Amino acid sequence: MLKLFKKIVMQFQKSPYTIYVLIFVLISGSNCQQHKPAEVDKPLIDKEMLIKASEFLVSKDAEIIASYAKRRGWNVSTSATGLFYEIFFRGRGVKAKEGDIVKLKYQVSLLDGRLCYSSDSLGLKEFMIGKSSIEAGLDEGVRLLHQGDKARFILPPHLAFGLVGDQKMIPRRATIVYEVTLNKVITPHD
Repeated sequence: MLKLFKKIVMQFQKSPYTIYVLIFVLISGSNCQQHKPAEVDKPLIDKEMLIKASEFLVSKDAEIIASYAKRRGWNVSTSATGLFYEIFFRGRGVKAKEGDIVKLKYQVSLLDGRLCYSSDSLGLKEFMIGKSSIEAGLDEGVRLLHQGDKARFILPPHLAFGLVGDQKMIPRRATIVYEVTLNKVITPHD
């Protein structure tokens, strides 16, 4: 079953619709026995298989990102969650922390270079660290910065927009690249 799953995931790299087939297979189960009324409490999805599938996808995403960064000569580090980041200019301002409001100049693109969003057209991105609905990878990355820092964050799908994308410019299971400048850190008064 694991070999079949790996084949499906590799096919997913070519066609995003394959993930729906994978989910269908996992939901329908690996055996086609009729469910008996006594088995009502038994889960339909094998939790272990989903965990293995998730781990496999995360590791494949990490390989793709590492290769992408290496080809560009970027000196990226990786966090425990799988965020790839590089701080390439150090500012002299205060460090961003949970609860601070930050203002970012940014550019978001896909690995193929397609520009999705930019502060040049949409204005600065402003949010409260740890208290907003922005991408988990961006929230994590900003916590590494000081006011004035310039950085690059590469967010794998699980730290970006996941399986469905953002329904606008970011496709399904997309890895995204943020180029950011932390313009302002504001600590709200309690």
